[in-house]
Amino acid sequence: MIYVDADACPVKEEIERIATRHKIPVAMVCNGGLRPSRNPLIELVIVPEGPDVADMWIADRATGADLVITNDIPLAAKCVEAGAEVLRPNGEPLTAKNIGNVLATRDLMADLRAADPFRQGGGKGFTKADRSRFLQAMEDALRRLKRKG
Repeated sequence: MIYVDADACPVKEEIERIATRHKIPVAMVCNGGLRPSRNPLIELVIVPEGPDVADMWIADRATGADLVITNDIPLAAKCVEAGAEVLRPNGEPLTAKNIGNVLATRDLMADLRAADPFRQGGGKGFTKADRSRFLQAMEDALRRLKRKG
């Protein structure tokens, strides 16, 4: 199964295309506002509004047989702990080896933003290179899962 933290995911179409080719079901989890796919492999899961409700839904279900796609670092950490393959939409894999550093960096940046109200703004924009990296990383992750199972 592929679980997608779908509210702000920029690679939903790519996920659907690759999942269809591999015949793997996908749960697109969101708080609403997404159009359901006609693809029978794609399930739209709408969770109630609230902080981290979609994240908790995914974290409660992800196992070592699953791929999770999210930019949410605490959710990624829970899924890595459960044994799932985890990818960010830019193709960066989150693993047991790097999730601690990624969490620490996230916390540090949050502290810096809180200490300096002028340090605002987002990170880099999503690029074609990010999309390409994601496509390759997703293919690699699905191959690893197939070898596991």
